[in-house]
Amino acid sequence: MNENVIIKDTSANPAPLGLFGFGMTTVLLNLHNAGIFEMNSMILAMGIFYGGIAQIIAGILESKKNNTFGMTAFISYGFFWLTLVGLIVMPKLGWIAPASESAMIAYLMMWGIFTGLLLIGTFKINKALQFVFATLTLLFFLLALGDYTGNASLKTFTGYEGILCGCSAIYTGTANVLNELYGKTVLPVGPVQLSK
Repeated sequence: MNENVIIKDTSANPAPLGLFGFGMTTVLLNLHNAGIFEMNSMILAMGIFYGGIAQIIAGILESKKNNTFGMTAFISYGFFWLTLVGLIVMPKLGWIAPASESAMIAYLMMWGIFTGLLLIGTFKINKALQFVFATLTLLFFLLALGDYTGNASLKTFTGYEGILCGCSAIYTGTANVLNELYGKTVLPVGPVQLSK
């Protein structure tokens, strides 16, 4: 009797869910940063439910697939969105004083550093994710610089850079779904050739 049982993972790829949750929420927030519309409940709701909770779910599913990078990224950015909403909403509810400008600069800088560290990991994955993480790293540092300088033109430019970042995540999520469905490269992501 064979006691070596091999269990095959047949679960779906959670990465597109995380990429769409991140990408769509990032685009919507940065449309606001670019001055196209005001901060409103639509952005906050997306931040809680799709950017936040959906990414956390995707990260938990990545852990089941033994993907440490995906787990770390999706759960971290899911909680980024929840903390960002908390920073906006908690002071408005009178729960706590708003974060100071210097505190927000530190917050954005830490997320920029964290994202830059994850960017190193994307060099072993594919070009599409490299672009997502490179533009996201730049986005966090530009946001911090915008708060530091108070330069309105820089803040508007940063909003458009954030839209590009979010769109690149949407593209990567779409490529994951379509390439899997069609069993061929419909949208290229530029796989990295790993050295042996």
